[in-house]
Amino acid sequence: MAPGRNLFGLSPQAKARLLEKVSAAAPKRASARSADRGGLRAIGDGGRLSAAQLEGAKEIRMIREAAEFLGIADPFFRVHDGVAGADTVIDGKRYVNFASYNYLGLNGHLEIAEAAKAAIDRWGTSVSASRPVSGERPVHRDLERALARIHSAEDSVALVGGHSTNVTLIGHLLGRDDVIVHDALIHNSIVEGARLSGARRVPFPHLDHEAADRLLATARPRNGHALLVIEGHYSMDGDVPDLPAFIATARRHRAWLMVDEAHALGVLGARGFGTADHFGVDPAEVDIWMGTLSKSLVSCGGYIAGRAELIDYLKLVLPGFVFSVGMAPPTAAAALAALQILEREPERVRRLSERAALFLRLAREGGLDVGGSIGASIVPVITGGSIRAGRLAHAMFSRGVNVQPILYPAVPERAARLRFFLTAEHSEEQVREAVRILLEESGRVASEPTDFAAVMRHLGRRALSAG
Repeated sequence: MAPGRNLFGLSPQAKARLLEKVSAAAPKRASARSADRGGLRAIGDGGRLSAAQLEGAKEIRMIREAAEFLGIADPFFRVHDGVAGADTVIDGKRYVNFASYNYLGLNGHLEIAEAAKAAIDRWGTSVSASRPVSGERPVHRDLERALARIHSAEDSVALVGGHSTNVTLIGHLLGRDDVIVHDALIHNSIVEGARLSGARRVPFPHLDHEAADRLLATARPRNGHALLVIEGHYSMDGDVPDLPAFIATARRHRAWLMVDEAHALGVLGARGFGTADHFGVDPAEVDIWMGTLSKSLVSCGGYIAGRAELIDYLKLVLPGFVFSVGMAPPTAAAALAALQILEREPERVRRLSERAALFLRLAREGGLDVGGSIGASIVPVITGGSIRAGRLAHAMFSRGVNVQPILYPAVPERAARLRFFLTAEHSEEQVREAVRILLEESGRVASEPTDFAAVMRHLGRRALSAG
């Protein structure tokens, strides 16, 4: 967390005083634990790793203690008892579920489950090697051909992780003499890939293609490469970029254009084929299509689609592919089966669009701040503070609606929110009831005062008493 920024509305000075108290109490707590264990050394002594040594650990502890004081239950790592679709069961209780990426409602689909089971029967649960060595299976190429077909690309390559796909791709393609120009709200995986590459990283204001144009005009190296990176559908805000304008910008500056389709595939366009489908542009105008298999395709992994010569090159040199085990057969088979359903059942995409548009309209009519969401599958409800977001999520859960809060530092404190993921399986009644409850609880939470001084005094007492 960057120093000087507000935490749950506390000023930097107040936060610093709290951290000093928490830090001062930490050695005393460690000593007490050591005594309780019969004189064993506390973790962290003698060069051993302890959480207290890690950046941000103190602030995490402080956030948890503040939430406990405010009566906000921890919303993370909730255990679901079965398939999480339009509804789910948590600790034996059923909830309407808006916290899963199951956009097309395909998770648990019988055809997909049978495809995964058949793959296990034929190839086992693992290919037990990297694909170049001895891990290649027919299902890998079948999946890659299907992904290429969806993107009207010449070929594609599938990898075992979505986040790691961006990291290894960008980290390998770019170097110190290159520049990466990206949306300021781009996903962490792209930022981490840029850091690994050593290339100069230049963000532009969210969705601002004119700013990207200006930055490329000044930042593009004379001899190096330039990569322009955007997402097709932004997961925090539910908005979309002007793809034709970004294509024109990339071509004007001889930059490679990469589009991350993680939350666009299965969502955007009449067929759900993604951003190019949504805008009606030639997919070949984009140099690198990246996507994940864990959202609409209800599996796990990532992929790159593009020209055949690019894909052939990546399969031979990409560290995250060459030095990693190949995708597990049931994982690849599940994604392939989901793709086939997407191609033959466009009504799922239409139903998803209708439910999300209904949610967005009702929320706006109720006066809620939904930002720039287009209502395709993701609708944020911006609360303006992390405490308010936490309280609202807690209130919704107590009334049978499962939705996750997004808190600082994932977003700026003033942009804290609840993030609703819609699916094709949500009924109109579920959407209307969820928004009704949301409006009631939002009004109630907004009227509750948040006494930051009381929170600070409580945390200070906790830190001192721990000693």
